[in-house]
Amino acid sequence: MGHLPDFETVVERHRREIQVHCYRMLGSLSDAEDLAQETFLRAWKARDRFEGRAGVRTWLYRIATNACLDVLARRPRRVLPDQLGPAGEPDGPLSAVDLPWLEPVPDRLLDEAGPDAVVVERETIELAYLAAVQYLPPRQRAALVLRDVLGWSAKETADLLETSVASANSALQRARATLRERLPAHRAEWTAGDPTAEETALLKRFIAAYEQGDPQAVARLLHEEARAVMPPYELWFGSAAAIVRALSLSLDPASPHCVGRFRMRATRANRQPAVATWLRRPGADEYRWFGVSLLTIEHGLITDLAAFESAPAAAWGLPEVWRDE
Repeated sequence: MGHLPDFETVVERHRREIQVHCYRMLGSLSDAEDLAQETFLRAWKARDRFEGRAGVRTWLYRIATNACLDVLARRPRRVLPDQLGPAGEPDGPLSAVDLPWLEPVPDRLLDEAGPDAVVVERETIELAYLAAVQYLPPRQRAALVLRDVLGWSAKETADLLETSVASANSALQRARATLRERLPAHRAEWTAGDPTAEETALLKRFIAAYEQGDPQAVARLLHEEARAVMPPYELWFGSAAAIVRALSLSLDPASPHCVGRFRMRATRANRQPAVATWLRRPGADEYRWFGVSLLTIEHGLITDLAAFESAPAAAWGLPEVWRDE
């Protein structure tokens, strides 16, 4: 077995951080799980050729990056609704659209990536960053992640991309320019790191407002220019007023568009505050898993809300059916 006498033990310790790397490259948790497995399959097949000069971790990142580039060459970029068209207004039931949506990742998986994983810093895993990265062509995306996230040298990056150092540097500069255009201007002012007391209190108020079906209570927590996206729906809202109008339709039991009643639990995703959600639809007798919503908080108000109905409960280690604690 070349320089890997105990293949499974040696590579298994890197599984989670390789999965996070694939997630950042692809914007999909489900694809990242598949590509991490593909990485280890390729590594197993090539184990006799591993020479040990670069180290197992670097070797696995090379394999994973190339596997991701293979996927990106044949798949469209992942998107959020606000990248597809202008904001809309609530006018009734929504229709899901089958598109390659960007997906969230639970913090519990990021925490399992280990202390060496610089890949889990918020600045390079938050939803806004991943949405901006999706605009990059595959090789620019790889150059950016390898250089700015993993800290690879220009020579190492050029070798992986099978190009010159000058070309690799050019790809990196173009990628950085695109990110500067796409990332929010006030990104540095967002809440980061562990939840503050203010953030925890805001989350409690947010959860209480939803569970009580009180759109006006939600309104008091929103910045007036707050934005809300709800994959798999193309419709999105670009103001607190529009968000509250939508909630007034969906939370009012007397409305023909009422979706039911919610139960929520605070959690974390993409190093951002989030809420896990269960819904009891009209006529149902239990609260079933609905999805995860990520919040961006700035100066004590919610500026962005991203609700993902397709996020699987299992990824967050949560049950499909709500149980009162």
